[in-house]
Parts: sequence; C-alpha cells; structure tokens
Amino acid sequence: MTATIIDGKGIARAVREQVARDAAELAARLGRPPGLAVVRVGEDPASKIYVSNKRRAAQQAGVQSWEHALPEDTPQAELLELVQKLNEAPEVDGILVQLPLPPALDEAEVLASVSPDKDVDGFHPLNVGRLWEGVPGMVPCTPAGIMELVRHAGISPEGKRAVVIGRSNIVGKPVAALLLAAHATVTICHSRTRELPAVCREADILVAAAGRPRLVRGEWIRPGAVVIDVGVNRLPDGTIAGDVDFESASRVAGHITPVPGGVGPMTIAMLLANTVKAARWRASRPVRQ
Repeated sequence: MTATIIDGKGIARAVREQVARDAAELAARLGRPPGLAVVRVGEDPASKIYVSNKRRAAQQAGVQSWEHALPEDTPQAELLELVQKLNEAPEVDGILVQLPLPPALDEAEVLASVSPDKDVDGFHPLNVGRLWEGVPGMVPCTPAGIMELVRHAGISPEGKRAVVIGRSNIVGKPVAALLLAAHATVTICHSRTRELPAVCREADILVAAAGRPRLVRGEWIRPGAVVIDVGVNRLPDGTIAGDVDFESASRVAGHITPVPGGVGPMTIAMLLANTVKAARWRASRPVRQ
C-alpha cells in the first residue's frame, strides 16, 4: 500500500486563484483592493524572508500590502501606537504582526491590541474564543490550511477519531478546535502523553505538530489513516524533515502530506483568504475596534 500524496502546492494555488477572483470583485465594489499591513520588528533573517514571501503572494493575488519595519529596540508603546493607527486606517483590512518579536516586547499585549476584525493571524483572544465557541471569526492560517487539505483529499472528519500531536496556540489547539467543530472525536497529545504510539494508532486523522523530526513512524499509524505533517525541522546536514518519517508512514497511511510541499504553502494562501474575508466583513458591517 502506498499513500496518496496530498498536494499542498496545488491546493494552495487553487486557494490563491480563488482569493484573486474575490479580491478583484471586492476592488470593483469598494473602489480599492483589500489591504494587508505587516508589522516586523528587528532584523531576524527568517522573518524578513517570510514577510517578503507574504507580500509577493499578496501582490500576485491583487491584495495591496504595506510593510512597517521597525528597529529591534522599538519601545512597546511605540509599537502599540502603530498598531492602533493601523486599526483605524480605512484602507487596511488585515494586520499581521510578524512573530517572534524581540524578547523585550510583550507579545501577548501586542497581539491583543490588534482589532479582532483585522486580526488575519487569528491570534487575538476574542478570535480564539470565537473559534472554540464555533462562531464566525478569524481562524489561524496553518490550522485553516490543514482543514482545506483534509477537505480536498475528500475526507470528512465527521465521526472519525482525530489525534493532534502538539498543543501550541498557533497550530495544535486551534486545529483541534476545527476538527471538533467538524464533528471529529479529538485527542490532543503532548510531551507528557503516555503510550503515544498506541494513541496515534487510534487515529483516522493524525496531525503531527510536535516540532520533532521524524517522530511519527509507520508503525504508529493506523492503516489507511490521513496523516498531516506540520513539522519543518532543519537537520544538521541542512536538509528539511517533517515530524513524520515519510518513507515508513507512506507505506501505511491512506493519505499523507509531504515536507516540503504539504502544509507550508497553505499558510500564506489562508492568510490571503483571511484578508479578503476581513475586507468583506468590514464592507458589510461596522468594524469593532
């Protein structure tokens, strides 16, 4: 048995094409394109690359973007003042604060200062609450992308056992909430979970977001399961590995995402989708600041 590869690049391309159509329709109606403001503090090389990739993708999709690059020693008050200006800017539909922030800054306070309706990362406490309550709100991009991958694979989570390895606020917890909302029975595993391989073998849908290279092996997987690998781990030899041992897992799973080319491309695609969603919401009702 060889697993069917879930093509994240192809699915992300389809999402971005739909975003471009929606952005063009909104631009015609609003007289301006949807707008995304990205705030970056410091000179972290990875953050600079991520922001550049996000802005390039936005341009290709017809979404206007602005980058606000601040120095490493920017005071908390100055950063909060910038976020408030972006909250009030009518041309800005989405605000993304690129993480991580320098250690001297209070990340939680900064994220909470973003208007929930412009919070295209889905990290604001109000949006976290909306997600767990099952009411409309901004959903974190990577978890939203994971659900798109599952849907495009033709898999309905309803009634299935789902296991999520990892309990981060960015991936593990929100993807568990989304799977629960899709009527799966969800187990969240973490570093203290006992008999982890046995728990994983119960899963019809297995999401690996532990940050440990090749943690999940083929013998951990129920035959025919859907395996979503969120991990991006750089090995000492410079190569990239996921949290799943692809070679052994692909001989057991029914569907599996590769690394790279699986979950990764979906994150930016869903960021753009969230920006368009925010623009549509703001066009139809007053913004809650």
